[in-house]
Amino acid sequence: MGRNASQVEVPLPEIILRSNDFVQQEYSNRKTGVKFHLSYFSTLVDEKVIQQDILPSLLERHFEFIDDVTAVVPMTGIEFLNDPDKLEEKVLRGYLLLTVSSDPGKFALFETKGANARAIAQPEVEFSVIGPKEAFVESLATNTNLIRKRLPIKELVAEEIIIGRLTKTKVSVFHIEGITDADNVKTITERIKAIDFDAVIDSSYIVQLISDNRYSPFPQLLDTERPDRVAAILAEGKVAVLVDGSPHALIGPTTLSEFFSSFDDYFLNWVVASFFRVIRLLSIIFSVLITPIYVAVLTFHYELIPKDLLTTLVSSRRLIPLPPILEALFLELTIELLREAGARLPTKVGQTIGIVGGIVIGTASVDAGLTSNVLLIFVALAGLASFTTPVYKMGNTIRLLRFPFLLFASVWGLLGIAFCLCILLTHLIRLTSMNRPFLEPFYPPRMKDNKDTLIRLPFSAQKTRPLFLRTKNPIRFNPKKMKQLEDMDDDIDD
Repeated sequence: MGRNASQVEVPLPEIILRSNDFVQQEYSNRKTGVKFHLSYFSTLVDEKVIQQDILPSLLERHFEFIDDVTAVVPMTGIEFLNDPDKLEEKVLRGYLLLTVSSDPGKFALFETKGANARAIAQPEVEFSVIGPKEAFVESLATNTNLIRKRLPIKELVAEEIIIGRLTKTKVSVFHIEGITDADNVKTITERIKAIDFDAVIDSSYIVQLISDNRYSPFPQLLDTERPDRVAAILAEGKVAVLVDGSPHALIGPTTLSEFFSSFDDYFLNWVVASFFRVIRLLSIIFSVLITPIYVAVLTFHYELIPKDLLTTLVSSRRLIPLPPILEALFLELTIELLREAGARLPTKVGQTIGIVGGIVIGTASVDAGLTSNVLLIFVALAGLASFTTPVYKMGNTIRLLRFPFLLFASVWGLLGIAFCLCILLTHLIRLTSMNRPFLEPFYPPRMKDNKDTLIRLPFSAQKTRPLFLRTKNPIRFNPKKMKQLEDMDDDIDD
């Protein structure tokens, strides 16, 4: 039983009173003698606020009825309810319940939630050398503040939705009224409201529950831990979803090209940023195809090996008893084991396992004649190239894609790789994100949206928002004013 529970009757279910962290206390006002009751969960409220601000005011200041509380307690946001059915949810969310004996049937609620949120820190996954250094935390209120201080406009709308039968998780859907297409907002909002799940712990749950194709390995909503990125995509006309208890925001609708562009690209000169994007894309292609091409060439297409390289390959594979496919699978699975072991172990131990384990196993496998040193170099470079993916979830997809390409290459050679590539492209063409084409602007082709895909054109060339978003206001800035600025610069130079 809670403390002093027998002295008080509170319109709450009996099961709540059985919790040892539920507190009920009865007091009397020293001037009027009116009895009042305080009920709350000690683990959800800030008891320091109760002891210093609320309780002394209720004990020492003159009041007779519950409506007098606003003039007595120096706090804002006090709620008054007449419906006892709504009290349970409020108390379970960290509110303090006040009942007064002279006013039966009326209740006052004080928001005194404990400040137990993690402090704002630097991004861990999307770290940047230049640019803002703030990342989302597990508090929805804090995350909302990080967005609103970057977009201090009245048009920024946040709609709150409660999902999860057990967790009662708060979800906020953000968009900018007058820019974002109403269909995009409606699609995401209705899908979230339709979720019927017992426990929604993180935003990753929502991605899996509302995606257009739940069987696709490709993530169809972009997740980010950076509030500056969320502010930028909201200005573009997209929709953002924040989940209480999750340090990541969801962005939709999105396209495939966005998963391979880092937000750091916008802090660099457009020429440098475009160069890095091309390097990133080539690295990902190399990561997926280099090992399957090795298997295909050594299994079916010896004539493609250059004469200068043929001697090296023959000498490296002369004593290896395994066929190329088993050799490649052995090394690929070894790399995956090292990644998983390094990720699951404590940080310092994981780093040691990744470095030392890779060197020891790689050297030992070559010396033992299980793998060739050429393939070992290819697999190591492919693993390194896969880390260039800026979004972690897309990086996992890239790791998975190598294995079907390997299997097709071992069966049909380069024809198998081409066939697997056709299957992949067909899947991407059919894939959508919130009913918008996932492969846009490549399919359907929209040349105007190519200004920020494989290369990033300067900001002066990005006067319109993406066409596939169908924004209400497609113009980002006035090109005439930008032209005047350029003319002023030319006059100064002259």
